[in-house]
Amino acid sequence: MFSGCADFAQREIKAGELTAFVFFIDGLTGGETVAREIIKPLSEGRLLSGATAKTAPEKLMEGGVFAASANLRDTLGETLSDILSGFCAVVFEGSGRAVCFEARSPDKRSVEAPKEEKVVKGSKDAFVETLRTNTALVRRKLRNENLKIMEFTAGSGSHTLIALIYIDGFTSPQIVAEASERLSNMEVEGVITAAAVEECLADQPKTPFPQLITTERPDKFCLNLLEGRVGVIADGMPLGYLAPGTFAQFFKVPEDSANHFIVGTALTALRCAAMLLSLLLPSLFAAVSMYHQEMIPAKLLQSMITAKQSVPFSSPAEVLVMLLSFELLQEAGLQLPNPVGETVSIIGGLIVGQSAVEARIVSPVVVIIVALSGVAGYTTPDQDMASAMRLCRFLLVFAAIAGGVFGMMTGLALLLYHLCTLESFGVPYLTPFVGTDVREMLRAVVRPPIRRGSLREKALKTRRRWI
Repeated sequence: MFSGCADFAQREIKAGELTAFVFFIDGLTGGETVAREIIKPLSEGRLLSGATAKTAPEKLMEGGVFAASANLRDTLGETLSDILSGFCAVVFEGSGRAVCFEARSPDKRSVEAPKEEKVVKGSKDAFVETLRTNTALVRRKLRNENLKIMEFTAGSGSHTLIALIYIDGFTSPQIVAEASERLSNMEVEGVITAAAVEECLADQPKTPFPQLITTERPDKFCLNLLEGRVGVIADGMPLGYLAPGTFAQFFKVPEDSANHFIVGTALTALRCAAMLLSLLLPSLFAAVSMYHQEMIPAKLLQSMITAKQSVPFSSPAEVLVMLLSFELLQEAGLQLPNPVGETVSIIGGLIVGQSAVEARIVSPVVVIIVALSGVAGYTTPDQDMASAMRLCRFLLVFAAIAGGVFGMMTGLALLLYHLCTLESFGVPYLTPFVGTDVREMLRAVVRPPIRRGSLREKALKTRRRWI
């Protein structure tokens, strides 16, 4: 099985009168741990005195080897799975069974502060690439005996461990059963990237709108578990996934709960208003400048005409070129190293934009519109939702060019219809706007004072009011 694997280590030792073979993967398993806790007790001989090859595995399981976890395996497949998970397998000649001891290598990235999600008033720890470290971070914040962790193996080529985390007796059993079924039936070759988990768990993977909440912050992860969601953590990924994900939830951050409820409500409302501004402003400008000039105040229209006289392109063409330039600058800033990326963003935003205006290629009004729309889009906390909004912004500009305000509103109606058709684990995507309870609708923006059950949505159907 491991022929041609340079990192596969094996050793034959004498354990009293018996011959034993030790197998492990160097790097996944700590060599010093294997020598100290497994090979040394076996080599001393006293541990297996009087034992035969058939009874030696049971005697090892009774004690004598200084390992915290041990598994008695009867099949080759189970033994291979343990070895690839960082265990050390001990096989006695003629026994037909293996005893696998946990001896994982301690080499791993330490827990650091979140880098992608800013923390103002919250814990300064973030998920890492090790599954057990991540589950320990969750356990430290939710010291609840009802917190359950189920493990699945996904990926025909990677055999990645995935943990499903929920609060038993509180989270809706339907959501837990649906998440468990989808994780059990994941048909992918490897769970290496985040998209492998998201597309397999999403109800409709073809839509650009995210249906799983992703976070690198354990406090946000635990807060959503207390709201009645289920969490998913994959080994090798410094991210946690939360389901079901609803549209309004992507515009909330843990700081909303950390701040005073009035401040949290105001900031949430500001983010929602910025989202609408980022989505509609470029298309509205293109529609008004082409078809509905009478909607512009006279003095503003006169200023726009004066600035437009020397520009050879139409306003819709300017909007599209500036939006495309904005996306190119953003992508360049993401792909380059941090110091170079920041320099490119500054040069592109200031020098190129100013030069385009001075060269009279674009009008100053278009630069202001596109810049305001871009800055407003940055207020969206979730990057997947921000990317979907940027894509819709382009589509609405094309609709405005084709039919003015009527085309823009038609595109907006189709977008709203698409959102109404989405569900996430049986929960409507536009929850709480799809119900008739006005108080629940206000929860999308209003953060009520923290008390028992105040942050939980009725659509999640939690079984108990509090834990």
